[in-house]
Amino acid sequence: MAKIQFFTRSKAKNKVINLQCRLRDGELVDLIAHTGIKVNTDHWSNKTQTVKNIADATYKDEINATLRELNSHILKALTSAEPSKEWLNATIDKFHHPEKYESKQVTLFSFIGDFIDKAPTRINPKTGRPVCYKMRREYERTFHYLKGFAEHHKRNIGFSDIDLDFYHDFIAYLQSLNLAQNTIGKKIQTLKIFLNAATDAGINTNMAFKSHRFTAINEESESIYLNDMELATLFDMDLSKDVRLERVRDLFLVGCWTGLRFSDWNKVTPSNITNGNLKLKQQKTGGVVLIPLHPTVEYLINKYNGNLPEVITNQKFNDYLKEVAKMAGFTDVVHKTITKGGITRTTKYEKWERVTTHTARRSFATNLYNAGLPSITIMAITGHRTEQAFLKYIKVTPDEHANKVRELWNRQSMRVVNE
Repeated sequence: MAKIQFFTRSKAKNKVINLQCRLRDGELVDLIAHTGIKVNTDHWSNKTQTVKNIADATYKDEINATLRELNSHILKALTSAEPSKEWLNATIDKFHHPEKYESKQVTLFSFIGDFIDKAPTRINPKTGRPVCYKMRREYERTFHYLKGFAEHHKRNIGFSDIDLDFYHDFIAYLQSLNLAQNTIGKKIQTLKIFLNAATDAGINTNMAFKSHRFTAINEESESIYLNDMELATLFDMDLSKDVRLERVRDLFLVGCWTGLRFSDWNKVTPSNITNGNLKLKQQKTGGVVLIPLHPTVEYLINKYNGNLPEVITNQKFNDYLKEVAKMAGFTDVVHKTITKGGITRTTKYEKWERVTTHTARRSFATNLYNAGLPSITIMAITGHRTEQAFLKYIKVTPDEHANKVRELWNRQSMRVVNE
């Protein structure tokens, strides 16, 4: 039968000590640990295992009652445990600090907060690298809007509240903030990231967000691209009197003829070039791409003796790039349709106003597609995983599609005539 003994080995007089606890159970269990309960050696009796009934021991009733409770606590825990030194220490600690061992209820907001806090060290399974700053920023913005929604409706939001009614109400709230349709879609997409993580962790059991109607809404982006003739115009511009714009133009052309994202332009170096091919690991996806060097890129690398100009911030680069595009005479009228606050509006722009760093990558993909290169070959460089996503990405006008069909028919007609 298990037995507990409280005692002290100290022989000192009038000294405050930490009582010890000895647990014995048969011949195999004989464990000793500190109880975390302190008494004066002059007040303690090893014989009775209690604080003596003397006037100076004013705390005797409290300590003796605590020891009885601790005794019961240990014996009760022993009935379902394999006793060890570590187990006894933990059992005593649990007696003094039960709150440390209570399983706290995880709420939607506490889960998201913890998810964001751990994001800098979380590994993106697609890239094998930590989640990027841009994605962490998106987590924070979505959480901000969720808290704003809860405050606006003056109610708490739990996992069980995330259903189709919530979905429609949340979209209406985001529309009331005049957010663009694609921005709203990104918030829904990020919310689903939170919910999927909570589901995988066994915390969320509400599957309403899996409904095909709980979708990340979006509208097709009306971005522009520059065709081969326009790129030739940029290349032929004499910007030697304005080094700032010349460097921006040259780096942009490198992007147009490699299909790289802006974040990878600084990797176009001789160390990454072998046998006329550029090979590098993409920053965003972690994927390795092999890109044949276009003569324009070779010329620009040689122009700067192998060291292309330093890449400035995206915002400044776009400002300078628009100056270059305007000087190049890219004044064709283009339209941009965007839905904000649930209202769709179309705005006219001159083409130079819509040119950004991302136009380079889109131009690369679209020009190769128009030249007749198979989608799968272009996708091997751009990194698009599906042809559906790729075809949404490139910017081919209805006229260009019609011309491609007409060219095919013309070639077929010529073969028929020749035969």
